[in-house]
Amino acid sequence: MTRVRECPGHGFTLIEVLVALAIVTVGMAAVLATLTSSARTVSYLRDKTFANWVALNQIALVRISGQLPAPGKSDGDVDFAGRKWHWQQEVSTTQVPGMVRMDVSVRPADAGSSDSDRGWYATLSGISGDALGLPRGDLPDWGAQNLTPASNAAGGTPGVSPTPPQAVTPPRGSQ
Repeated sequence: MTRVRECPGHGFTLIEVLVALAIVTVGMAAVLATLTSSARTVSYLRDKTFANWVALNQIALVRISGQLPAPGKSDGDVDFAGRKWHWQQEVSTTQVPGMVRMDVSVRPADAGSSDSDRGWYATLSGISGDALGLPRGDLPDWGAQNLTPASNAAGGTPGVSPTPPQAVTPPRGSQ
């Protein structure tokens, strides 16, 4: 007849189970906090990207309007990506006559209507104008076939090739 011995080390006590449960709970809380923070960061970066696009669109609208904006501040709201955005534009003159600088700041319209400089998701700058300069003569005329700078010794216009471009004929036998 064999005798079965009882081993007192088989199994966990209630205290050990409670300690293990507390450790798992703390670990799960840390994982949940990390996931929440990550989701909040992704949402904020999405909104920042949309705000940049709204600012770029506003600068593009001013440029394609063909009108030089008057110096000063203006603002407005626009719907973009299923959300309403508030933009503020400040136009200032530059040292170049006929050119203006535009600083456009954007934030969600529901973020508050205070006129402070804080809380903007994006601020972009752009330049618009109708200023034209004379060619310097040291740059190639990209429209000509000859891409070397033309010398002014021939009496021609700087940057313009004095002879029209020639047609290139392929060598014989190659087709």
